[in-house]
This record gives sequence, structure tokens and C-alpha cells, in this order.
Amino acid sequence: MKFKAKPLRSELFVPGNKEDWMRKAPRYGADALILDLEDSVPPEEKVATRAVVRKMLDELGPTGQTLIVRVNRLETGLTGEDLEAITCPNLYAVMLPKVQGPEDVVEVDVLLRYFERRAGMEVGKIFIDPALETAEGVRRAYKIATASPRVAHLGASGGKGGDTARSIGFQWTPQGMETLFLRSKVLVDSRAAGVPYPVSGGWMDIHNLDGLRKAAEQAKGLGYTGMHLIHPSHVPVVNQVFTPTKDEIAQWQGLIKAMEAKREQGGAAVTFDGDMVDIAHEDTARRMLEMAKELGVLDS
Repeated sequence: MKFKAKPLRSELFVPGNKEDWMRKAPRYGADALILDLEDSVPPEEKVATRAVVRKMLDELGPTGQTLIVRVNRLETGLTGEDLEAITCPNLYAVMLPKVQGPEDVVEVDVLLRYFERRAGMEVGKIFIDPALETAEGVRRAYKIATASPRVAHLGASGGKGGDTARSIGFQWTPQGMETLFLRSKVLVDSRAAGVPYPVSGGWMDIHNLDGLRKAAEQAKGLGYTGMHLIHPSHVPVVNQVFTPTKDEIAQWQGLIKAMEAKREQGGAAVTFDGDMVDIAHEDTARRMLEMAKELGVLDS
């Protein structure tokens, strides 16, 4: 695909009917804002909110802020008009809620193609983030991830009392063991499908920042590269967790140098920091350095 997705550590939800909130949101430092047309907007305001969100796309986009819009799910009959209203060069991605299968992604892909052409845009510029909030969606995660080259971010949520909990029936705990399987399954499906930056669901307990940090660390440990967030206070915690540290960067750079030196000697593996490493470890280190560069924490 010619358009390159971005690593997003933090994606902050903002109600699309709150113009002042959206205008203030960039100050919180999230890598992306999710301007919401779905659950945070009352039914009677959904149509009018489209114009407000489009106004903010036009206003915030030129500042360099990465912007995502969560549209209404396909079953509502609102999705097409949502997409028509928001398709523009400043839109990075569309979050599609309650995706049940690959056919949902294909339908939105086709609609985006039409609206991109009508807006004079290159086809494929807008990415899709399918939200897996049901047992059926989680079960079909791989097929959903491969349904369109637009899918650049995908993950599973394990929040307290939400759609996923209701569909699957798990009993939420702060430790997250009850959702470990589903988050791991979707992560593996995403990686197998070539999704570059899988993003995990957020943390619902607004004031428990210690719990948030543990949840973010667990998500990072599984292989996720970021999280969806519901409150501005969560942004700095999550950004810190998903940002490579100076020590990590130094280790990756050192490993690459050690491998390059060994290769000049005719070898293919070397002991580095007490571990035996080879080309596979070098490839991983290079990939992590590339992500650090894209996040702006590596100069070269």
C-alpha cells in the first residue's frame, strides 16, 4: 500500500458534539484524536454533529494533529452519510464500531473509495480501524484484518461492562487475566495479517492511574503499540509506557553494531549483553529503531 500508517501510542476519544472539547483536545498530547459520532453523541444530535466534526477536521488537520473519526455502525443506516460528511484530506482513519466480519470492512472500503474520488483525493489515503466488540468479531479477527489494505490498526478491548464484556460474558478484573486470551488472539491475528500498529482497548477507571499503567505495560508486553483512551489524564501515562526508553534505544543500537562487527569477521551470531543474538534479533532491533524514529525519539 502506498500510504504509510503511523505508530500511535495514544488515541483519545472526544465527543463529536462538543466543539470546545475538540478544539482543546490537542493540548493533551495524544498521538491521535478520535472524534466521535457514535456512542457519546445523543441520537437526536447525530446528524447535526457531522457538520461539527467536519469543521474540526478542517480546523485541526492543518496543525498536524492526527485525526480519526468513529462513525456509527453499519446497522444504524447512518454510516454512509457519516463517511460522506467527513471524507477529506485531513482525515487519517475511520474507526468502524462493532465489526462482525470482513464484509463490514469491505463495505466501508468501497464507500471510502467513492467519497475519496469525489473529494479529489487519492484512493486509499484513509485507513480503517475495525473495532472488535463482539464474540463474533473477535472470532473472525484475521479475516477482518485482511479484508482491506486500509486496515492499519486493530485490537481487542477488555473494558469493564462494555459491549465486549456483554457479548463474551467475562467478569472484569484490574489484572485483566479474563481478557488475556481474547487480547492475545486478536494481537496474533493482527500481526499475521500484517497490521503494522495494533492498538489495544482503553482503561475505564478514570482516576486509577496505577492500574492504567499496569494495563498499558501488559498490552505492550503482548505486542500492542498503543491504546485507545477515554480521559486526557491517561495520555501522559500511556505515552510514557509505549515510548522506547533511552536504554532500550542504546541496547538496540549496540546489538546492531555488534552484529555488523561480527559479520565483518565472517560470523552470523554474537554474544551481546549475555545473550546469544543473530540476524533475527538484529531485524527486530532495526524495526524498533524505525518505530522510535517515527515517534520522534530518535534523530537518525
